[in-house]
Amino acid sequence: MPELPEVQTTVNDLNKKIVGRKITGAWFDWGKTIKSPLREFEKNIKGKKILKVERLAKNILIYLSGDFILLVHQKMTGHLLVGKWKIEGKKVIPIEPKHIISDPQNRFVHLILFLDNGQMLALSDLRKFAKVILGTKNYMENLPELKELGPDALEIRFEDFKNIVGQKHGKIKQILMDQTAISGIGNIYSDEMLWVAKIHPFKPANKLSEKELKNLYSAMKKVLEKALKLRGTSVSDYRDIEGREGKYADVRYVYQREDEKCQRCGTMIKRVKMGGRSAHYCPKCQKL
Repeated sequence: MPELPEVQTTVNDLNKKIVGRKITGAWFDWGKTIKSPLREFEKNIKGKKILKVERLAKNILIYLSGDFILLVHQKMTGHLLVGKWKIEGKKVIPIEPKHIISDPQNRFVHLILFLDNGQMLALSDLRKFAKVILGTKNYMENLPELKELGPDALEIRFEDFKNIVGQKHGKIKQILMDQTAISGIGNIYSDEMLWVAKIHPFKPANKLSEKELKNLYSAMKKVLEKALKLRGTSVSDYRDIEGREGKYADVRYVYQREDEKCQRCGTMIKRVKMGGRSAHYCPKCQKL
Protein backbone atom coordinates (compact mmCIF):
# COMPACT_ATOMS: atom_id res chain seq x y z
CA MET A 1 0.00 0.00 0.00
CA PRO A 2 1.33 3.47 -0.79
CA GLU A 3 2.33 5.14 2.48
CA LEU A 4 3.17 8.72 3.37
CA PRO A 5 6.26 9.11 1.09
CA GLU A 6 4.52 7.60 -1.93
CA VAL A 7 1.34 9.62 -1.43
CA GLN A 8 3.24 12.86 -0.83
CA THR A 9 5.36 12.24 -3.95
CA THR A 10 2.16 11.78 -5.95
CA VAL A 11 0.63 14.95 -4.47
CA ASN A 12 3.75 17.02 -5.19
CA ASP A 13 3.80 15.84 -8.80
CA LEU A 14 0.07 16.37 -9.33
CA ASN A 15 0.38 19.96 -8.12
CA LYS A 16 2.92 20.54 -10.88
CA LYS A 17 1.01 18.71 -13.61
CA ILE A 18 -2.76 19.13 -13.25
CA VAL A 19 -3.51 22.23 -11.14
CA GLY A 20 -5.38 24.77 -13.23
CA ARG A 21 -6.72 22.16 -15.63
CA LYS A 22 -10.43 21.58 -16.20
CA ILE A 23 -11.96 18.09 -16.11
CA THR A 24 -13.92 17.55 -19.32
CA GLY A 25 -15.23 14.05 -18.67
CA ALA A 26 -14.73 10.69 -17.01
CA TRP A 27 -14.43 7.03 -18.04
CA PHE A 28 -14.45 3.98 -15.79
CA ASP A 29 -14.96 0.24 -16.10
CA TRP A 30 -15.15 -0.66 -12.41
CA GLY A 31 -17.89 1.32 -10.73
CA LYS A 32 -17.19 -0.12 -7.28
CA THR A 33 -14.08 2.06 -7.08
CA ILE A 34 -16.30 5.14 -6.96
CA LYS A 35 -18.09 5.37 -3.64
CA SER A 36 -20.30 8.25 -4.79
CA PRO A 37 -23.47 7.58 -6.83
CA LEU A 38 -22.16 7.03 -10.37
CA ARG A 39 -24.57 9.34 -12.17
CA GLU A 40 -23.88 12.13 -9.69
CA PHE A 41 -20.15 11.49 -9.99
CA GLU A 42 -20.16 11.91 -13.77
CA LYS A 43 -22.44 14.95 -13.59
CA ASN A 44 -20.57 16.72 -10.79
CA ILE A 45 -17.00 16.02 -11.94
CA LYS A 46 -17.49 17.40 -15.47
CA GLY A 47 -16.41 21.00 -15.93
CA LYS A 48 -14.67 21.28 -12.57
CA LYS A 49 -11.35 23.13 -12.41
CA ILE A 50 -8.53 21.58 -10.36
CA LEU A 51 -7.46 24.14 -7.74
CA LYS A 52 -4.91 22.27 -5.61
CA VAL A 53 -3.92 18.81 -4.40
CA GLU A 54 -3.16 17.94 -0.76
CA ARG A 55 -2.32 14.86 1.29
CA LEU A 56 -4.18 13.85 4.43
CA ALA A 57 -2.52 10.76 5.90
CA LYS A 58 -2.61 8.29 2.97
CA ASN A 59 -5.46 10.10 1.22
CA ILE A 60 -5.08 12.33 -1.83
CA LEU A 61 -7.46 15.29 -1.78
CA ILE A 62 -8.01 17.08 -5.08
CA TYR A 63 -9.74 20.42 -4.48
CA LEU A 64 -12.10 21.41 -7.30
CA SER A 65 -14.09 24.48 -8.25
CA GLY A 66 -17.66 24.64 -7.01
CA ASP A 67 -16.48 23.78 -3.47
CA PHE A 68 -15.95 20.09 -4.29
CA ILE A 69 -13.21 17.68 -3.21
CA LEU A 70 -12.21 14.47 -4.97
CA LEU A 71 -10.70 11.97 -2.53
CA VAL A 72 -8.51 9.13 -3.77
CA HIS A 73 -7.26 6.42 -1.42
CA GLN A 74 -4.98 4.14 -3.39
CA LYS A 75 -5.29 1.21 -0.95
CA MET A 76 -3.14 -1.87 -1.69
CA THR A 77 -2.19 -1.61 -5.36
CA GLY A 78 -3.55 1.68 -6.69
CA HIS A 79 -1.52 4.55 -8.11
CA LEU A 80 -2.38 7.67 -10.08
CA LEU A 81 -0.89 8.36 -13.50
CA VAL A 82 -0.86 11.39 -15.78
CA GLY A 83 -0.54 10.69 -19.49
CA LYS A 84 -2.57 9.71 -22.52
CA TRP A 85 -4.55 6.55 -23.24
CA LYS A 86 -6.66 5.27 -26.12
CA ILE A 87 -9.86 3.46 -25.19
CA GLU A 88 -10.96 0.70 -27.55
CA GLY A 89 -13.99 -1.10 -26.15
CA LYS A 90 -12.79 -2.62 -22.89
CA LYS A 91 -9.12 -2.09 -23.77
CA VAL A 92 -7.18 0.86 -22.38
CA ILE A 93 -4.02 1.39 -24.40
CA PRO A 94 -1.31 3.75 -23.09
CA ILE A 95 0.13 6.27 -25.53
CA GLU A 96 2.49 8.32 -23.34
CA PRO A 97 4.72 8.82 -21.40
CA LYS A 98 7.15 5.97 -22.08
CA HIS A 99 7.40 4.74 -18.47
CA ILE A 100 3.66 4.14 -18.36
CA ILE A 101 3.86 2.20 -21.61
CA SER A 102 6.89 0.09 -20.68
CA ASP A 103 6.00 -0.96 -17.12
CA PRO A 104 3.27 -3.65 -16.81
CA GLN A 105 2.36 -2.38 -13.32
CA ASN A 106 0.69 0.60 -15.03
CA ARG A 107 -1.69 -1.36 -17.24
CA PHE A 108 -4.58 -1.87 -14.78
CA VAL A 109 -6.40 1.39 -15.52
CA HIS A 110 -10.00 1.45 -14.29
CA LEU A 111 -10.71 5.19 -14.05
CA ILE A 112 -9.73 8.08 -16.32
CA LEU A 113 -10.46 11.80 -15.93
CA PHE A 114 -10.05 13.73 -19.19
CA LEU A 115 -8.38 17.13 -18.89
CA ASP A 116 -8.78 20.18 -21.11
CA ASN A 117 -5.16 20.11 -22.32
CA GLY A 118 -5.46 16.62 -23.81
CA GLN A 119 -3.82 14.94 -20.83
CA MET A 120 -5.60 12.39 -18.63
CA LEU A 121 -5.51 11.54 -14.95
CA ALA A 122 -5.86 7.77 -14.52
CA LEU A 123 -6.07 5.31 -11.67
CA SER A 124 -4.27 2.00 -12.18
CA ASP A 125 -5.25 -0.60 -9.60
CA LEU A 126 -4.42 -4.29 -9.99
CA ARG A 127 -6.59 -5.57 -7.14
CA LYS A 128 -9.38 -2.99 -7.49
CA PHE A 129 -9.34 -2.00 -3.82
CA ALA A 130 -8.77 1.73 -4.38
CA LYS A 131 -11.47 4.15 -3.30
CA VAL A 132 -12.67 7.38 -4.94
CA ILE A 133 -15.19 9.75 -3.36
CA LEU A 134 -16.49 13.05 -4.75
CA GLY A 135 -18.39 15.43 -2.52
CA THR A 136 -18.73 18.97 -1.28
CA LYS A 137 -15.99 20.31 0.95
CA ASN A 138 -18.29 20.25 3.98
CA TYR A 139 -19.32 16.64 3.32
CA MET A 140 -15.77 15.41 2.76
CA GLU A 141 -14.28 17.15 5.77
CA ASN A 142 -16.85 15.44 7.97
CA LEU A 143 -16.22 11.90 6.74
CA PRO A 144 -15.56 9.76 9.86
CA GLU A 145 -12.55 8.11 8.18
CA LEU A 146 -10.91 11.53 7.89
CA LYS A 147 -12.01 13.03 11.19
CA GLU A 148 -10.69 10.03 13.12
CA LEU A 149 -7.16 10.27 11.74
CA GLY A 150 -4.32 10.82 14.18
CA PRO A 151 -1.60 13.47 13.80
CA ASP A 152 0.53 13.27 10.69
CA ALA A 153 3.82 11.41 11.13
CA LEU A 154 5.84 14.21 9.54
CA GLU A 155 4.14 17.00 11.44
CA ILE A 156 3.68 15.65 14.97
CA ARG A 157 5.84 17.12 17.77
CA PHE A 158 7.79 14.81 20.04
CA GLU A 159 5.73 15.57 23.15
CA ASP A 160 2.52 14.64 21.34
CA PHE A 161 4.19 11.56 19.87
CA LYS A 162 5.30 10.47 23.35
CA ASN A 163 1.87 11.08 24.87
CA ILE A 164 0.07 9.13 22.15
CA VAL A 165 2.45 6.23 21.55
CA GLY A 166 3.75 5.87 25.09
CA GLN A 167 0.28 5.22 26.49
CA LYS A 168 -0.74 2.50 24.06
CA HIS A 169 -0.72 -1.13 25.23
CA GLY A 170 -0.38 -2.81 21.83
CA LYS A 171 2.74 -3.94 20.01
CA ILE A 172 4.71 -0.93 18.83
CA LYS A 173 4.63 -1.90 15.15
CA GLN A 174 0.84 -2.14 15.24
CA ILE A 175 0.58 1.21 17.03
CA LEU A 176 2.74 2.88 14.38
CA MET A 177 0.42 1.54 11.68
CA ASP A 178 -2.76 2.59 13.52
CA GLN A 179 -3.99 5.59 11.52
CA THR A 180 -6.04 6.86 14.45
CA ALA A 181 -2.85 7.10 16.54
CA ILE A 182 -0.24 8.36 14.05
CA SER A 183 -1.26 8.75 10.42
CA GLY A 184 0.74 7.99 7.29
CA ILE A 185 2.83 4.98 8.36
CA GLY A 186 2.28 1.46 7.07
CA ASN A 187 4.05 -1.88 6.90
CA ILE A 188 7.15 -0.76 5.03
CA TYR A 189 8.21 2.23 7.07
CA SER A 190 7.22 0.86 10.47
CA ASP A 191 9.75 -1.95 9.86
CA GLU A 192 12.36 0.54 8.70
CA MET A 193 12.05 3.01 11.57
CA LEU A 194 11.98 0.29 14.22
CA TRP A 195 15.24 -1.10 12.81
CA VAL A 196 16.84 2.35 12.86
CA ALA A 197 15.68 2.84 16.47
CA LYS A 198 16.76 -0.71 17.48
CA ILE A 199 13.32 -1.58 18.85
CA HIS A 200 11.67 -4.99 18.51
CA PRO A 201 8.35 -4.77 16.60
CA PHE A 202 6.57 -6.83 19.29
CA LYS A 203 7.60 -4.62 22.23
CA PRO A 204 4.56 -3.07 23.95
CA ALA A 205 4.40 0.63 23.17
CA ASN A 206 3.77 1.58 26.80
CA LYS A 207 6.97 -0.22 27.83
CA LEU A 208 9.20 2.04 25.73
CA SER A 209 11.55 4.24 27.75
CA GLU A 210 11.88 7.98 27.20
CA LYS A 211 15.12 7.34 25.33
CA GLU A 212 13.53 4.69 23.11
CA LEU A 213 10.65 7.02 22.30
CA LYS A 214 13.09 9.77 21.34
CA ASN A 215 15.06 7.36 19.18
CA LEU A 216 11.90 6.12 17.51
CA TYR A 217 10.62 9.64 16.89
CA SER A 218 13.96 10.59 15.34
CA ALA A 219 13.98 7.39 13.26
CA MET A 220 10.44 8.08 12.03
CA LYS A 221 11.41 11.50 10.74
CA LYS A 222 14.69 10.27 9.26
CA VAL A 223 13.20 7.32 7.41
CA LEU A 224 10.14 9.15 6.06
CA GLU A 225 12.18 12.14 4.88
CA LYS A 226 14.72 9.86 3.21
CA ALA A 227 11.97 7.86 1.49
CA LEU A 228 10.28 11.07 0.34
CA LYS A 229 13.56 12.34 -1.11
CA LEU A 230 13.93 9.03 -2.99
CA ARG A 231 10.32 9.26 -4.22
CA GLY A 232 8.95 6.28 -2.34
CA THR A 233 9.28 2.50 -2.41
CA SER A 234 8.39 0.30 -5.39
CA VAL A 235 8.90 -3.25 -4.12
CA SER A 236 5.41 -3.97 -5.44
CA ASP A 237 2.89 -1.93 -7.42
CA TYR A 238 3.62 1.70 -6.56
CA ARG A 239 4.68 4.01 -9.40
CA ASP A 240 4.78 7.81 -9.62
CA ILE A 241 2.44 9.74 -11.91
CA GLU A 242 4.70 9.15 -14.91
CA GLY A 243 4.88 5.42 -14.24
CA ARG A 244 8.35 5.39 -12.68
CA GLU A 245 9.55 3.41 -9.66
CA GLY A 246 10.53 4.99 -6.37
CA LYS A 247 14.15 4.44 -5.30
CA TYR A 248 13.86 3.80 -1.55
CA ALA A 249 13.62 0.05 -2.20
CA ASP A 250 17.29 0.17 -3.21
CA VAL A 251 18.38 1.36 0.24
CA ARG A 252 15.82 -0.20 2.60
CA TYR A 253 17.19 -1.77 5.77
CA VAL A 254 14.91 -4.69 6.65
CA TYR A 255 11.56 -4.62 4.85
CA GLN A 256 11.29 -7.79 2.73
CA ARG A 257 14.96 -8.57 3.38
CA GLU A 258 14.39 -11.78 5.34
CA ASP A 259 17.37 -14.15 5.24
CA GLU A 260 19.65 -11.29 4.21
CA LYS A 261 22.36 -9.94 6.52
CA CYS A 262 21.59 -7.02 8.82
CA GLN A 263 23.47 -3.95 7.60
CA ARG A 264 24.61 -3.20 11.18
CA CYS A 265 25.65 -6.52 12.67
CA GLY A 266 25.49 -9.16 9.94
CA THR A 267 22.77 -11.25 11.64
CA MET A 268 20.15 -12.70 9.31
CA ILE A 269 16.97 -10.61 9.11
CA LYS A 270 13.86 -12.47 10.27
CA ARG A 271 10.24 -12.20 9.18
CA VAL A 272 7.42 -12.94 11.61
CA LYS A 273 3.65 -12.75 11.33
CA MET A 274 1.76 -10.04 13.18
CA GLY A 275 -1.95 -10.43 12.67
CA GLY A 276 -2.43 -10.43 8.92
CA ARG A 277 0.83 -8.60 8.25
CA SER A 278 4.55 -9.35 8.40
CA ALA A 279 7.28 -7.75 10.49
CA HIS A 280 10.94 -7.76 9.45
CA TYR A 281 13.63 -7.20 12.06
CA CYS A 282 17.13 -8.08 13.21
CA PRO A 283 16.97 -10.47 16.22
CA LYS A 284 20.32 -9.18 17.52
CA CYS A 285 19.88 -5.43 17.07
CA GLN A 286 16.19 -5.40 18.02
CA LYS A 287 15.86 -7.53 21.13
CA LEU A 288 12.53 -7.96 22.87
